Formats: sequence, C-alpha cells, structure tokens
Amino acid sequence: MNIYYFLSFFILLILFAVFLFILFGWRRVIKGMVKHIGKIILTDRYQENVMEMLPGLQHMGIQNTFENSLRAETGKLLHRPLGSSKKWPHLDPITFIPAQTSPFPIDRDEEVDVAVTIGPKAKKPMNVNIPLMISGMGYGLSLSDKARLSLAEAASNVGTALNSGEGGILPEEVNNAGKYILQFSRTEWAKEEDIIKRADMIEIKLGQGAVFGMGWKIPQNTMSTRANQVMGLKDGEEAVVFEHFFDNQQLEDLKELVDVLRDMSGGVPIGVKIGAGGKIEEDIDHLIDIGVDFITVDGAQGGTYGAPPLLADDIGIPTFHAVTRAANYMEKRNVKRQISLIASAGLFTPGHCLKVLALGADAVYLGSAILFAVSHNQNLKAFPFEPPTQVVWDLGKFRDEFKTEEGAKAVEKYLTASTEEIKVALRAMGKRSLRELSKKDLVSYDKLTANILGIPFSFEPWKDNQKEML
Repeated sequence: MNIYYFLSFFILLILFAVFLFILFGWRRVIKGMVKHIGKIILTDRYQENVMEMLPGLQHMGIQNTFENSLRAETGKLLHRPLGSSKKWPHLDPITFIPAQTSPFPIDRDEEVDVAVTIGPKAKKPMNVNIPLMISGMGYGLSLSDKARLSLAEAASNVGTALNSGEGGILPEEVNNAGKYILQFSRTEWAKEEDIIKRADMIEIKLGQGAVFGMGWKIPQNTMSTRANQVMGLKDGEEAVVFEHFFDNQQLEDLKELVDVLRDMSGGVPIGVKIGAGGKIEEDIDHLIDIGVDFITVDGAQGGTYGAPPLLADDIGIPTFHAVTRAANYMEKRNVKRQISLIASAGLFTPGHCLKVLALGADAVYLGSAILFAVSHNQNLKAFPFEPPTQVVWDLGKFRDEFKTEEGAKAVEKYLTASTEEIKVALRAMGKRSLRELSKKDLVSYDKLTANILGIPFSFEPWKDNQKEML
C-alpha cells in the first residue's frame, strides 16, 4: 500500500509543479520563445530567412503560389471549386433611384408583385412566385442526395424552381421540387422520356461560366454508390460530360433537338444556357434561329464544383456586361417580350439580383449563395479542419451528418428574406410590381459604368444626364 501512497503523492507533486509553472512561469517561457524566434527572423540573411516568403507571396499571390504547388505535386489539370476568385467588374457601383417627392414610396403594408413567367410564348409557360431560382448543382457530380432534397423542398415551399444540374436525377427530387427545370446536358444520363415529360422547363446546356463548353470525366470512386446507380454507370465506368451533343455538331442539330424536346415535353419552355463571351450577340442570333423560349447567360464569375483556373479566370466576360448586352440586343431584335432572359453568376445578394433584373433579366439563378445557405450552421460540423462544403458534397466527409430538413428550412428562409428585401427596395422606388422596374431606375457613381450601361452618372444633375443620353 505504501507504494500506492508514494505514487499518489508523486503525481500530486507533479500536478502542483505544473500548476505553479502555469501560474508563474508561462510568461518566461513564451518570452524566451519569442526572443529566440525574433533573433532568427531579424538576423538570418534574406536568402535563408523564413520571412523570405513575404515578398514572394506579395509578388505572386497566396492563391497563385498555392495552385502552382498543386500543379507541381500532381502534374494534372487542376479543378478549382466555386469558380473564379478574380475581381471582375461588377454591380456595386450601380445604385437605385429612390422615390422621395415624386412619386412617393409605397406603404409597407401594400403587397408587391414579384412573380415571373418564363417562356411566355411557350404552350406551357413556367410561372414562379419569385424571380430567384436555384441554379443547377448536380447530384453525384457535386451535391449529395440529402443536399439536393433540401433544395427541392425549399424551392417548393417558396414557389420557385429548382434546376437539376448535369448530375443524376433523383425521383424523390422531381416529386418534391414543385417547379422542376431539367438541365439537358451533354451526358448519357437524364434523358429518359418520363423525366422530360415531368419537367416544367428544359434548359439545354451548351456552356457555363468557369468551364464554358468544356466537358470532363469523373471517376466512379469520387461519387457515392447510389449516384453511380442513378446515372446508370457500369462497374468501373467513368461519368463523362462531353463537349458536344452530336458528332460533327451543327446549329441545325440543335434546332432539331429543341423541336424534339418541345414536342416530347408537351410544350414547356425550351431554352439554352451559355457561358457569356465577347461574341454574345452572335450567340443570341443563333439561339433565336434555333427557336428557344429562354436564354440563360452565365457570366465569367460562375461557380462550379471544379474548373481549370485558366478557364475560370481568363475566359468570358463579366455578368453585368453580359446581361446588359444580351438585353439590349434582344430588344434590338424585337424578341425581348417573347424570349425570356435569365442571368447567372456572381449574384450573391438581393441587391445584385435586383440590379440585373433592372438591366433586363427576367429572372436569376442563385448557385454559390444557395450552397452556403443550405449548409448554414451545419458547416460547423466540418470546421475547423475541413471546408464547409464537405457537409454537402456527394462524397463529403460529413455528408452523412447533414440534416435534410434543416438544410431545406435554411434555404427557404434565405430565399424568403432575400425576396422581402427586393420588395422593400421596390416600395422605396415607388413600385408595386417587378414589371415596373427598368434601367431608368438606375444611376452609377462610376462614370465608366454609367457610360457602359447608358444610365446617369450620379455626380451630374439628372436632367443633364437624361439630355446627354438622348
């Protein structure tokens, strides 16, 4: 027994010593460490000093250094998630003109109509309660089944539409989504006639921001077993997104595809999604010729599960340039009231959305903003050692811990709150309907932006601006 008393006393003595060290000695230890490290930093010659990284990172940038390290490590094509990190010209210099003396603001209790009709000339136009729709983030290729079902429930609850993306189609997702947009992609899956007939709108995907018209291959082991089954992949077969729908593809082939889908679907809106480029007017001419009901323009800020950095950063044009040019050209071609325009990419706030609507878009897609909304406080399951997307990716490390109902409620609240902000802004401008909004409600405090968009420069008197623009 004496040995146990001795060991107990010895352990208590050690704990007491540790306590005294923490109480009185920690400052001396930390001071000694700082002194030693400081001496190294302040006396080592530059070429062997750890602080050499500072000018190196300043010169090349942290992200460029990091991505070059990945290139040197793998020797393979990089696929950066979430799109471009480049600072593109955007919507921030644009502001709205408030109603103050004539007209007056609308009372807060008056309802504001923000409903939208997509494809008005179609046999079965698609009507949504709000102008905010959920962009294509495909099952298996990016999101998990739980995350997709959250988006479907949220879209149904707020009366908007969910885009399938180019991944597999979950039967329960189609059942629960309310308004469902089938993204008809350059893949071998999601082409079944029953799915086409159940869609409320079909979007033929020619391209998108960040990757544009390029395809990619996804190994089976990077997707869940169910995703592989839903996409109809055989053992060991890669999921392939091709560059074209047809061999030796021509515009006539796309026109025929539009006609076939329109007939097969019973007349829902059939449109095309493109990544916005410098020849956008020429692209629109071609899309008008093939007979589309809507055009989705995805600016260069578009997000994605993964894209080569060069495609994300150095190809395409900014969203607000693309939307303005597209809307202006569609007006010039006298098709703006027959063919709907949907804007996408880099739209993160209700203000961004309302500005592109004023510039001529009929509705917007939200992608990255929805991705972070659906994970909301559930991303704390991944922090601090993993990125928050590990909660929602198909093979994310925390996908099994994701709660579908919580995700749905978070997206529903996000869309509801964003819509209320849009309504408040419309009331502040003296408007009772989104249809009353136009480019005439905008000014810019940046003269270049004002000149590009054809809106008043805010430093100059409004009437002088108007005369200059006429």
